This record gives sequence, C-alpha cells and structure tokens, in this order.
Amino acid sequence: MVKGIFWDNDGVLVDTEHLYFQATAEVLAEAGIELSRETFIEISLRRGESVFCLAEDRGCGVQQREQMRLRRNARYGELLRGKKHTLDGVEETLQALHGRCLMAVVTSSRRDHFEIIHENSGLLGYFDFILTREDYTHSKPHPEPYLSALKRSGLPAERCLVVEDSERGLQAAVSAGLRCLVTPGELTRGGDFTAAWQVLEDVRQVPLLVR
Repeated sequence: MVKGIFWDNDGVLVDTEHLYFQATAEVLAEAGIELSRETFIEISLRRGESVFCLAEDRGCGVQQREQMRLRRNARYGELLRGKKHTLDGVEETLQALHGRCLMAVVTSSRRDHFEIIHENSGLLGYFDFILTREDYTHSKPHPEPYLSALKRSGLPAERCLVVEDSERGLQAAVSAGLRCLVTPGELTRGGDFTAAWQVLEDVRQVPLLVR
C-alpha cells in the first residue's frame, strides 16, 4: 500500500520548463551563444547539468558565468511572476489523493522561484512538506533529494512513489530505491523512461494506481 508520494514540481505540477529555457537562451544569446531546445533538453533535463558549460567552452570565466546565472535567475523570475502555471488535471488529482497518503514536493527549483510559481497556484495546502534546491547539497539526478524526502517522511522506500517528468528526475528516484511514475511533458517526451514503474499519459491516472 502506498503511504507517500513525492512530486517533482516543474513539468509535473506546473508548466514552467519552457520559461526556464527561454530565460537561459536569452542570457546566453547576449554572449553570442545559441541555445537550441535540443541542447537544453540534453544538458539540463537528461543529464541534470548546467547549460552554462556552453559559456565555459567559449572561454567565459567563472565570474562571467556567475553573472550570467544571476541575470538568468532574475529573468526567469520576471517570466514567472503574475501568471498561473498549474498543469491541467493536477489540482483535481491532488484533491483525490489528499488525506489518503503523505505528499511532498521534491524539486530542484530555487526556493525564491518556487514561491513565485505558487503565489497563485492554490496547490501548497495539499502537501505535508516541501524540499527545494537549498535543502540538499546535490541536485537531481543525484539521489540525495529523494533520500532526504524519505528521511523527512519517516516512511520506507517500498511504501512510496515518485512522480517525475524527466530522465534526470527518474534517475534520482530510482537511485534512491523508489518506484517512479513518469508523466512526460513537451520538453521531455521521447526520453528514455525504461526504468520507470509506469509511464503515464495523464496525471489523473495517479490516484488509480495508488488505489
């Protein structure tokens, strides 16, 4: 019986990954570096690495890359603010599961961006706790985020599920000994999800599997 569900945020609960791509591409373009969607997907969503490695390859130093990262973060915040980003079917799914098991968000998103995203989402009341990028040393695909969630929940891995949308998230979950449901989005569809427990077409399928 499932006692806990750990949810990724971007691409699972909210439609924000295209905005992160946009902000990053704009900043890299200022340095004359073109970032394609395919390159972003490969580096960020599959490997879980920083696309600013492209700037390093062009000879940009540590300080310059850090300034680029700060500008990207500010731009991303601008793109997020004042809009509702909740994906279709998410709120009714959380309503159906609320009270039936522990639920948490485990995200690689910075806390300030996470708070902007959920200013108007109405989703946070469904979760027992939230872990953002500041709550662990290593980001996905490292298993630390989900190992931290297991420790916080007090539940055994075999009683928990993860809901992810990317290859890096799937790898983090599996490496932590967790079963993972994958709901691919626009940028992650077509990835290698053979390690997933199941790949879902619609997030509304989650309560049926839990039941």
